[in-house]
Amino acid sequence: MVSTLQERLIRSAATVDSSVTLLADFQRWFRERVDADESRIEIIPFEAMRGWDFAPDSHNLVHETGRFFTVEGIRVRMPGAPVEEWSQPILHQPEIGILGILVKDFDGVPHFLMQAKMEPGNHGGLQLSPTVQATRSNYSRVHKGRAVPYLEYFQRTERHRVLADVRQSEQGSWFFRKRNRNMLVEVAPETDVEVRDGFRWLTLGQLHHLLAVEDLVNMDARSVLACLPHSPLDPEETFPAAGSPGPAEPERPGRHTLHRDADILSWITGLRTEREVFTERIPLRETTGWHRDAHRISHESGRFFSVMAVDVTAGGREVGGWTQPMIEPHGPGVAAFLLAYADKVPHVLVQARAEPGYTDVVELAPTVQCTPRNYTHLPEGATPPFLEEVVEAPADRVRFDTVLSEEGGRFFHAFNRYLVVETELSAVPEEPPHYRWMAVRQLLDLIRHSHYVNVEARTLIACLHSLAV
Repeated sequence: MVSTLQERLIRSAATVDSSVTLLADFQRWFRERVDADESRIEIIPFEAMRGWDFAPDSHNLVHETGRFFTVEGIRVRMPGAPVEEWSQPILHQPEIGILGILVKDFDGVPHFLMQAKMEPGNHGGLQLSPTVQATRSNYSRVHKGRAVPYLEYFQRTERHRVLADVRQSEQGSWFFRKRNRNMLVEVAPETDVEVRDGFRWLTLGQLHHLLAVEDLVNMDARSVLACLPHSPLDPEETFPAAGSPGPAEPERPGRHTLHRDADILSWITGLRTEREVFTERIPLRETTGWHRDAHRISHESGRFFSVMAVDVTAGGREVGGWTQPMIEPHGPGVAAFLLAYADKVPHVLVQARAEPGYTDVVELAPTVQCTPRNYTHLPEGATPPFLEEVVEAPADRVRFDTVLSEEGGRFFHAFNRYLVVETELSAVPEEPPHYRWMAVRQLLDLIRHSHYVNVEARTLIACLHSLAV
């Protein structure tokens, strides 16, 4: 009998050592690659960048080719927000890149081809990345470097099985309407795929184990894994309750969620219709409260983030060296889901969050998503709801707690502490405005569509999957 994709994903999630890769062997291989990596990242003044310059009229930071991305300004007005008006630098990268993971069955167990990849913003150099992680400028070889390995599997999919293919947004506070194509493509078991240097086949079970390792699985890999067309969990199984020796009672057919799917969609559509978010791209020189010196563009308060520049010497990349500007956050962030059970069905508390760079006003975000340092000087009551509940939760309620970094190609040492904290529905007697309890299944369904679930929430969905192993 031929197994369904769901059944195969369940097997993959249950496999921590496979005939292709032992987890201990992978860990040893990855450590060896980290030790051998000769990449060097140096923070430099803006004037030392090659091919980048500030435009004379706008002061936008642009590349001489007009490609890759630009650092420009944005003016924002959000009536009713803790701060209703501001301006800031933002990255504008209108081209859509490809984030793709190649999948292949070995002995009936799906494996995922991952690479050890250096990005200039990574704290430790190498991280575990998708098979392909490339902007359009990179894979069209504007940099005149080597071709992107395995790209053909994601550009010519007709001979393979597409498991997921959806455009997803990235950080709306730092990117203006940035999207990437998130893809999972399965090749037939008999297809011979050369495993190039720096790549390894891993099972879902191994990836779930590695998600708990600080700063190892990169943001792009987490985003793509969240787009799996089926949860690796059995559809009749819920997440094990905190402190329990085994899985919770199976979900019974016909059991209802707290909110119907149609009501969730209506709630999102209503907010997108009624919420006022006005954004205007402006020249970087017109941003107020931001000042440029030889090394950084920073806010006068010392908070939020800076724009800075790096010189990169890279091994194993399409280009051996380059310079570029980057966003440098001021302080680590927190991204957390509150998890509760409604009649044994796992639900997470999501917020409909507006960010100036989103394409469609709001996206579903974690219960808490913030950089705590940014709120120290805001008016009383501006602190995000539930922040204290997640960061001060007792240990027996914390289901997942790992520091993971954000996209290292554009952000320099950007970290979030990702948490899943179990609570009771009674602890949130009324859903605050812009918050809803959603069954995990409902959130997974929305990830199949563009611009519904933000990148931080997608990371937490991947982390929720890992709780089943």
